[in-house]
Amino acid sequence: MATRSNDNLLSCLQNLYEKSQTLTQRLAAINASANSELFRDLSRELAHIQPLGELYLELCRFEKERAEALEMAAAEADPELSALAQSEVSRLDDKLSELRIRVRRLLVRDATTDHRNVYLEIRAGTGGDEASLFAADLLRMYHRVAERRHWKAEVISTAYSTIGGIKEVILHIRGNDVYGQLKFESGVHRVQRVPSTESSGRIHTSTATVAVLPEVRDIEVSINPADIRIDTFRASGSGGQHVNKTESAIRITHYPSGIVVSCQDESSQHKNREKALAVLKSRIYEEEMRRQEEHIASDRRAQVGSGERSEKIRTYNFPQNRATDHRISGRNFNLETVLDGNIEDLICELRERHEERVLEQRFRELSLPCATAN
Repeated sequence: MATRSNDNLLSCLQNLYEKSQTLTQRLAAINASANSELFRDLSRELAHIQPLGELYLELCRFEKERAEALEMAAAEADPELSALAQSEVSRLDDKLSELRIRVRRLLVRDATTDHRNVYLEIRAGTGGDEASLFAADLLRMYHRVAERRHWKAEVISTAYSTIGGIKEVILHIRGNDVYGQLKFESGVHRVQRVPSTESSGRIHTSTATVAVLPEVRDIEVSINPADIRIDTFRASGSGGQHVNKTESAIRITHYPSGIVVSCQDESSQHKNREKALAVLKSRIYEEEMRRQEEHIASDRRAQVGSGERSEKIRTYNFPQNRATDHRISGRNFNLETVLDGNIEDLICELRERHEERVLEQRFRELSLPCATAN
């Protein structure tokens, strides 16, 4: 199976290498000033696949060297020279394994979005006040995730419940590979615990929904001013206190999509308007990406947070002190560790599962047998 997988990987890389050669020839023949849009598009495509083409040549070179060393180890009569050749085979095996991991990562990366900052939205779901308290717990968790990874996290807008929980919050997170890490958090998060207001000690189940939206640039989403309505209102703090005396809060309604965005955490109406527009563009961009991905295999679509949020992805079980991600079979994680923002192991397993599925999709696209790279 490993040999077959490696052969499939080489075939995939060979196709990409040949495509990069074709793109290079096309770019050389294009008049950049006369056809700037085509030149830009082909240049972006080449920049995306060229590193894979270079790795293909490197893999071929090491495969050839390994075959030669293996032949020498088998044919050499001198035990010392045979052992030396076998040692070289082992070294080349390690090098090839390292290269295949690099290829695997490059094949499944989404260069257009993985590097981006995100707008992370948390909304209380079923469960009333307990759901809003759980949403507040998730907000603290993602703040801790940002701190651990040295990202910058800023609250854009918050709507509080009457008991100090959170009905809805939008968090702007900036840093390195933010969307690439947090895109697996999109979905319904479920909590099972005894609420502080429960006198009989019964365990309640509540939910909160997390949406992770990649930040977009103005050139990617254009909004017609005639398609939106901007309303102002007075902002309020936790529990309805600290009511703003001026109407600095902003609510933007986008008629074509029906999307509504509110922002009230800044004292300046202008700043709230800017932030609300930025969130609106990210939501419109995500919706457009979701429509495009309707033609892609549903297994991959579920992994990139394309809107399939009705299915719970994780359960936080307080009585048993465990967090269970339902996309990873047979694995539980320490609840306290996860809520403290230490989700590296969890994200790593989700990323590996995602890589396997995307690789299968890539092999299918290239009419190759479905197999993953080892």
